[in-house]
Formats: sequence, C-alpha cells, structure tokens
Amino acid sequence: MNNFLAIHPEVEEALNAAKPIVALESTIISHGMPYPENVATATDVEATVRANGAVPATIAIFNGKCHVGLTAEELEYFGKAKGIWKVSLRDMPYVISKNLYGATTVAATMRIASMAGIRIFVTGGIGGVHRDAVSTMDISADLTEMTNTPVAVVSAGVKSILDIGLTLEYLETKGVPVITFGQQEFPSFYSRKSGFQSPLRSDTAGEIAAILSTKWKLGLNGGVLIANPVPADQEIAADQMEIYIHKALKTLKEENITGKEVTPFLLKYIADHTKGESLETNIALIKHNAKIGAEIAVEFARLN
Repeated sequence: MNNFLAIHPEVEEALNAAKPIVALESTIISHGMPYPENVATATDVEATVRANGAVPATIAIFNGKCHVGLTAEELEYFGKAKGIWKVSLRDMPYVISKNLYGATTVAATMRIASMAGIRIFVTGGIGGVHRDAVSTMDISADLTEMTNTPVAVVSAGVKSILDIGLTLEYLETKGVPVITFGQQEFPSFYSRKSGFQSPLRSDTAGEIAAILSTKWKLGLNGGVLIANPVPADQEIAADQMEIYIHKALKTLKEENITGKEVTPFLLKYIADHTKGESLETNIALIKHNAKIGAEIAVEFARLN
C-alpha cells in the first residue's frame, strides 16, 4: 500500500477478500450541500451502497494521509467544519504535506481510489467543459483524470451548468467510453434529458461490469463514464432548469467569481432560487447513483 494511504479496516478487509467496493467523494459533503443535509446524505448514500451488496469507501484527506473510508465522526466533521480545502489533483501535494483537511473532487477521488485498488466510484455529477471555455479555457480536471485513471464513474451525467455537448466531444477525443444506463439520451444532472444522444447505452449492471472488465483486460487505459438518469418523479425539467442556470451564470459574471468557487456558487444559487427543489433532486440522484454503482460493483467483483 502507498505510504500516503490510510485504509479504513472495513475497506481493507473488503480489498483483501476481493469484495465489491464503491468509492465516494467528500466534496459533496464539505462544498456541495449545506449542513445538516450534507451529512445526512453522505450517511444515507453509504447505507444505500451497503444495502445493495457493496462496501462504501468515502475518501478525504487529513493528517497527511489520503483516507479511504471514514468514520461517522469524520463524516460529521467534514460536514460542519469551515475552511476545508476543495482538493483536486493539483492541490493534493500541498494539502497532504501541510497536514490540512481536504475534501476530494471527482478527479482526486478517482486517483486515490485507483491507488487503493478500487475500480467503481459514485458521485452526483462530473465536471466538464464550462460554457465560456472558448474564452476562459475552464475545463475540469475530472475529464483528464478519466483519460488516465482506470476507475468507472457513476454519475447523473454532466452538471447542467456546463457545456454538455463540448464535454461529450472532449471525452470522445480522449477515448473515454460514455454509457447511459437505461435510456438513449444522455442525462443532464437535474434532468433526464439534455438534447444529446448518448454514445453508448446499457440496461443492466451486468452489461456494464462486462464492458469495464473487457476494457481493462484489453489494456486500454483510463476510466468509463456511466450516466445514470435521475428518477423521473424527482427530476426538474431541462427547459425549466435552463432559466435558472442562465440567471446564475449572469450573476456569476457580475460578481467576478472564478476558479474552484464557480461550481459551489452556481449550485447554491440554483438551490436558493428553486426554493430547495434542486437540492432535493441532487440528494435523490446521488442516492440513485449509489444503488446502481453498488450493483455494478457486485457484478464487477463476480467477474473478476
């Protein structure tokens, strides 16, 4: 094991026994939702993973280590504490060397999961190409990490605040398979529709596990994006959400917010202006992703 890894005993036992494991990020706890909904959601997501046959491994950084699997007390700390770093790949050496507390993004969680030997990772939605990327060059490290790291990412698609079409083009260029679960149209986080067709479709966890196993046995590098549409009774219609997104982007420019503060600002703005409806949908979709991710992890473990 890497010297910078601290593996929770439950996760270590599962790794040694080749049991199904699902990695979970911590940014959604520290930066994605308000307290106490963040801790309650993290706890429920872990319970959902267990209920569907896999071991949850929430990942975060503290005490100079990448922790794979957190205690209930540690989840609570990350949900309540102020000043937690939002850690992507570029931040990891700094945060670890200074013994700071860091909540891991999709990219950082993927890398740490891979270091620990975990192949399935569940999140809410991935980052991607921002809508004004032509002028800002703002492209999430999540995409480059999927190019390099052999971890499957289960999400509700690309966050709808981003340019979904350009994100799909980028993933195609980098050779990252994009599979939508149960429908042909690629989802857009809060909504089941995006206006873009999915490159691939699979209808069972077993099919997806077989694709993952085949990809990596072929020696093909990188990950796979598995887009899992939010349940129909809990989505927000795409055209309705687009109105809020345009208003949020306008306010973002007016307040000159940039860098890693962009996504948390936009998500909070939308949650506030939808009277919490987007937060409820966010919670619903991450739990739904946890269920599908655990099912895929079980099938993948059986195959391998």
